[in-house]
Amino acid sequence: MVTALGCMGLFAACKKDAAIPEYPGNASWDISFSVPQGWPSPYYAFKDNQLTKAGFMLGRKLFYDTRLSKDSSTSCGSCHQSFAAFSQTGHNVSHGVNGLLGNRNSPALFNLNWNTSFMWDGGVNHIEVQPTAPITNPVEMDETLDNVMNKLKADAEYHKMFIAAFGTDEITSQRMLKALAQFMGSMVSDNAKYDKVQRGQAQFSAEEAAGLTVFESKCASCHPAPLFTDHSFRNVGIKPGINNDSGRAHITLSPDDLYKFRVPSLRNLSYTAPYLHDGRFETIDQVLDQMESGIYVSPSLDPLVKDGLKLSAAERSNLKAFLKTLDDETFVSDKRFAEQ
Repeated sequence: MVTALGCMGLFAACKKDAAIPEYPGNASWDISFSVPQGWPSPYYAFKDNQLTKAGFMLGRKLFYDTRLSKDSSTSCGSCHQSFAAFSQTGHNVSHGVNGLLGNRNSPALFNLNWNTSFMWDGGVNHIEVQPTAPITNPVEMDETLDNVMNKLKADAEYHKMFIAAFGTDEITSQRMLKALAQFMGSMVSDNAKYDKVQRGQAQFSAEEAAGLTVFESKCASCHPAPLFTDHSFRNVGIKPGINNDSGRAHITLSPDDLYKFRVPSLRNLSYTAPYLHDGRFETIDQVLDQMESGIYVSPSLDPLVKDGLKLSAAERSNLKAFLKTLDDETFVSDKRFAEQ
């Protein structure tokens, strides 16, 4: 199963390819990766998957290619739209082949190199394996890796791009996944107003500064800066929906993990509605209402939320003002990541 593959096994994800010639792509684009000042070291830093413009451009083409799905209707970019911080705007759950619906909201994609696991339940533990989950999921892309390889091998442009990225035109699932990891791993969101304040390039308004104080006392335990997630899995009192999604317990089979889901980053909230694992809330106010007075009590409930989030009207207003400082317009408008 995909949860056990990690950096070894079926795709030999960490095997290193030799000499890589450059692919021009868009000559003006800077394709590089660096850790923003003050950020922790990433879990994934292309150590065994050299980031190049050719690899990035190949990953970009693959990300937006609907042929990775069974009926050529759905690409990675269908459910992860660049202008929505790579979430899916307007849909509470993912939409896949043949109009089928998934059970969960399409999570936003950015700062993935700091993830130690992926998906709402942490069911995938390496960025170089993650794409296999939606590609093979019967209600998402419903395809096999063998069929995808056959489609890519039939395309002359892909042969050129694989040569540029990896030195030969051998098209394999390992190389495909490496290229996708180069593209997705380059999606770094670090230029919100909050970041500019940290770099001394801007100042918070009085309301935003007051909101930061509220955030640090009420929210930072689970959403610490600078990533604004601790990458943990928690049951924050969301009443199970009609699908009775068991969350992390679906992976661990432990009752202690019932209804626990990944703590999402709070960056780019203005672009990523609807919210939560099943997209049940359209607004931040609805989420705050839930956290204040809608806590569903169950044995695995996180102790940090058992009493609800207590906010005055002023605190709520200030907190919302601060959360807007986490929106990164530079990132969502970056043409390097947008569909061609």
